[in-house]
Amino acid sequence: MEINFKEIITASMVLFAVIDIIGNIPIIIDLRNKFGHIQSEKASVIAGIIMISFLFLGKSILNLIGIDVNSFAVAGAFILFFLALEMILGISLYKEEETSAKTISVFPLAFPLIAGPGSLTTLLSLRAEYSTINIVIAIVINTIFMYIVLKTSLKIERLIGKNGISIIRKVFGVILLAIAVKLFTSNIQGLFHN
Repeated sequence: MEINFKEIITASMVLFAVIDIIGNIPIIIDLRNKFGHIQSEKASVIAGIIMISFLFLGKSILNLIGIDVNSFAVAGAFILFFLALEMILGISLYKEEETSAKTISVFPLAFPLIAGPGSLTTLLSLRAEYSTINIVIAIVINTIFMYIVLKTSLKIERLIGKNGISIIRKVFGVILLAIAVKLFTSNIQGLFHN
């Protein structure tokens, strides 16, 4: 359990790419227009709590149903691979159904938009490779960043523009694709060595 800045930066970038808060700005703006106000603090804190809880309890849940972390990491690599394809190609392979929930800060914003299946799977995949303390720090960094983006989403969209957001999505899609391949190759070896 030692703090490693390289691991923190890598884990932060992976989570940033998976959560795709910049790419979700159009959805956030749409929710803001529909419902008027988004509780940025509430959404960020709840998303952070969900992710940290899953980081610590996820492995126990897996053990309970008899799945090892390597298998889950390989499955996670596939999810990241498809998320990356979505981001790079601008296609929609799977999307959560839209709901007109009254508490949009929690649903669909905190879950599943921010702390969704992709980010939760990623956390356990990261845990197979990185120290837990570094992943927790990466979650906190991303939670702070989420809060800033939620607070300033309208300004960011005006500043970057739709093309800018599209470019950022594609760049992070390529990074995510490379990470998915690395995650797959390192954990598939672990499966055969067991």
